[in-house]
Amino acid sequence: MTLNVAVDIGGTFTDCIGYDDEAARVVSSKSSTTPTDLTQGILRCFEKGGLDVHALDTFVHGSTIAINTVIERKGARTALVVTKGTRDVYKIGRGNRPEAYNIFFKRPQPLVPRHLTFEIEERMLPSGEVLTAFDVQQAREVARAIAAESVAAVAVCFLHSWANPSHEAEMGRILAEALPGCYISLSHEILREYGEYERTSTTVINSYIGPRISGYVDDLEGVLEKRGFEGNLLIMQSNGGVMSPLTAKRVTVAMLESGPVGGFIAAARTGEALGYDNVIAFDMGGTTAKTNLIRDKVPQLAHGYYIGGYATGQPMMLPVIDTIEVGSGGGSIGWVDEVGALKVGPRSAGAEPGPVCYGKGGGEPTITDANLVLGRLGAADFLGGEMPLDLEAARAAIERNVATPLGVGAVEAAQAMLKIAIMNMSLAVRGVSVERGYDPRDFVMVAFGGAGPLHAVEVARELHIPTVIVPNYPSQFSALGMLLADVQHDYVRTYYRKLGEADFQELKKIADELTATGLQTLRDDSVAEKAAGFQWFLDIRYAGQDFAIPVPIRLEFVLESDGGAIRRAFDALHERRYGYQSPEKEVEIVNVRLNAVGKRPQPNFPQIAVGEGAEALRGTRQVFVEGSPVPVTFHIHDRARLAAGQRIAGPAVIQEYASTTMLFAGDSATVAGTGELMIQVGSYPDGR
Repeated sequence: MTLNVAVDIGGTFTDCIGYDDEAARVVSSKSSTTPTDLTQGILRCFEKGGLDVHALDTFVHGSTIAINTVIERKGARTALVVTKGTRDVYKIGRGNRPEAYNIFFKRPQPLVPRHLTFEIEERMLPSGEVLTAFDVQQAREVARAIAAESVAAVAVCFLHSWANPSHEAEMGRILAEALPGCYISLSHEILREYGEYERTSTTVINSYIGPRISGYVDDLEGVLEKRGFEGNLLIMQSNGGVMSPLTAKRVTVAMLESGPVGGFIAAARTGEALGYDNVIAFDMGGTTAKTNLIRDKVPQLAHGYYIGGYATGQPMMLPVIDTIEVGSGGGSIGWVDEVGALKVGPRSAGAEPGPVCYGKGGGEPTITDANLVLGRLGAADFLGGEMPLDLEAARAAIERNVATPLGVGAVEAAQAMLKIAIMNMSLAVRGVSVERGYDPRDFVMVAFGGAGPLHAVEVARELHIPTVIVPNYPSQFSALGMLLADVQHDYVRTYYRKLGEADFQELKKIADELTATGLQTLRDDSVAEKAAGFQWFLDIRYAGQDFAIPVPIRLEFVLESDGGAIRRAFDALHERRYGYQSPEKEVEIVNVRLNAVGKRPQPNFPQIAVGEGAEALRGTRQVFVEGSPVPVTFHIHDRARLAAGQRIAGPAVIQEYASTTMLFAGDSATVAGTGELMIQVGSYPDGR
């Protein structure tokens, strides 16, 4: 028997899904997240799903612990060691002002204060030549000074160490001797790319979260081992791949978006299986809503992003599935500000105490409470009836906190809360589509997360997206994507030259070094060499441009010194992305990138068992909808009993264990042969 299981720990719920190859059986379960001990949610999921830890062959895990540690600023006390003369680079950052008209704008506060930043006499040139020798005696004095500060982590980022890391490596050895047990990050082991501020920030984040994340992974390994786990533990990372615990504890920064990205991987696979190469993935959970654009079957990647937002966040420059996130989840709180305006989020009720209707002590109304008051959720049906909801408590909270301050009724206040949340989520979807030159009408939307199917049709209607797909197991969809993910690692090396002046022998040397590093990491992750694959990229730009684009190339272009083929590939990609190319302009190479992939066996999921169709109708419910002064009758359907090919016309509610799908007048859903709900989105009542 081969039993593969994945668990995704979110801010509100912990989701588990497993697949038994021998029995062709899918197991799913869900439990509240326990913030004080995340492993407890995992064990509850195993218990609810009847999963024997000893029988697990593979366990894939993702969580939001890394990014929450940065956002909440709950990381380790960290020191920073830099080249003499660059002590304030991390504090100063970049000279841009993202919010030009905000007179209260403030730059992000560094994770390491200035008094814990230490300088070393040394200097490398961008060519890799030594300008100033490394002062060993001073380095030892600095190590002793750091030890006296009782720090738990140290980050080292020397000027131009991406070109020659020898000084950084020596500093790392000295620190390891002086501070045994301290978590140490060297920038050349995290990111060998030019850009001193971004490279420093990425290395600092790795150290800042390192002790907590590596300790969590250790605890997880210990909990599993105690219960007899002898299989392969894999950790989800931000680039859409998985890695071993050994790698995860060394490059903790790669886990920052390990929770959400699994769903985007699964959305791409679902779209491909149903014949759609271009997909907008929409994930709405208990704390946030997230979206990603999938083009030509591939989730779009970003080479870095800002944790906490571009204006005031901390830059992290490793590849990450390109995600726009807004504070509009089921647990997002509705509140009235000091000038009487209604707001929704970004504050969330989280897992504890959760929405008011959960009955766990929450007192502030959330999106889940609003859905319950409007009749979109059934009080007795939540989580398949395992968790009855308190309708009266939800209504009272909305009246007290929102309706009375606004001078409206509870129903009107609940509708207003939903309208704001849907507008916020629509703007996020616009951010990955319209704002990047893509017409959302050319895409289908795959909606998942516990609350995604509940709101997806309204978000799609705002953007005229014609088709919404609700996949199987939408509430555990991110965990499902983790089961499908391959082992994956990304490497970069700055090589700044005009294409016409490139030394292809030097490029080949860089390629050989990156290949060797990638192969060794894949071996550390227990990947057989025959399962390893490599994709090469060159970051290229027109001379005078500030930003380069990663251009996929074949290694043969480098081996054969074929600059013409590289140039044509860049021009074609630039035209596809920006609508023009300039063959007469000079181009520059900026970075060499390698994507190393270790293919994992893919589960062969069975056809979803479907019912007789007629048995799916469970009755009706009165639902308040926008534009109607009285509640509207919605038919309630049990998704588990729907038959392949069955068509359902709105207004209707389709319920399943951990999610609910809403269809309004003019919408219709057809059940695919593999169980997905294929929804055709109708127009607004006024014909828009």
